Amino acid sequence: MPTFPPSHLPALLLAGLLTLAAQPSRADDTEAAPKGAAVTVLKATKSCFANIVEVTGTIIPREETQVRPERIGLKVAEVLADAGDSVSAGQVLARLTLPEGGSVAVQAPVAGTIAATTAAIGATASGKGEPLFSIIARSEYDLVGLVPTRDIAKLQGNQTARIKIIGAGDVDGKVRRIQVFIGITTTRRLLVNSSGRAQIKTGQSCGVAVPLTAILYSTAGTVVQVVRHNRIETRRVETGLMSAGQVEITGGATGGIQEGDIVVARAGALLREGDPVRPVTASAEGK
Repeated sequence: MPTFPPSHLPALLLAGLLTLAAQPSRADDTEAAPKGAAVTVLKATKSCFANIVEVTGTIIPREETQVRPERIGLKVAEVLADAGDSVSAGQVLARLTLPEGGSVAVQAPVAGTIAATTAAIGATASGKGEPLFSIIARSEYDLVGLVPTRDIAKLQGNQTARIKIIGAGDVDGKVRRIQVFIGITTTRRLLVNSSGRAQIKTGQSCGVAVPLTAILYSTAGTVVQVVRHNRIETRRVETGLMSAGQVEITGGATGGIQEGDIVVARAGALLREGDPVRPVTASAEGK
């Protein structure tokens, strides 16, 4: 063992103290670095959920007007409109020749969409035969459909609806009768008796929402796992409406989930109450 002169001892003692001061305590390391499995987490936020009633039914004209000449013995000389055309009131649809010479014009009595026509050049037109033109007045249709009994009480007149119609895409409508008649006014040509499915928004609920993947169904009931102080807390919850992968939290034991709570994005049965974890926010994973 080396020996040092007494004059060197103060300097050596000071160096030893500085070395000790530069080393963090093991207790501090334990506090700073949480242990346990890494879990993806996110903050619970507020969201709104629409209460939707679905109606499946058939498209029919609300009012259909038949166009015929006022007399018999006429022939079609010129056709100026075809099925699917939008017409205005008073617009000339065809010209007919009279037996004694001259011609008369056939005009649209109302604005709307021509649903069908039998007008052909050279064909005979009569006031009692088939109509030359059938016009869907004001281009107004109804979706007449069936509603589950449990949903009828949710419906009211003038509720808005979004209707998906085969061959025409999505159009807007409003509930006219609770039976259910959903009125449609559109410039698109709709095929009469085609099928449609409407979604009627009957209400809206806003509250705390979490991803569907955060819900865990266990023997203890429906639960959500929350990270608090780097440990798992399991909270029983009550769920409401669902939309776009989000679930409404309507309540639960000890307050359920509050806005801002750190929720495990993908709940798992392997995580237990009190387990230490290392939370990783969803944004950090590019989500």
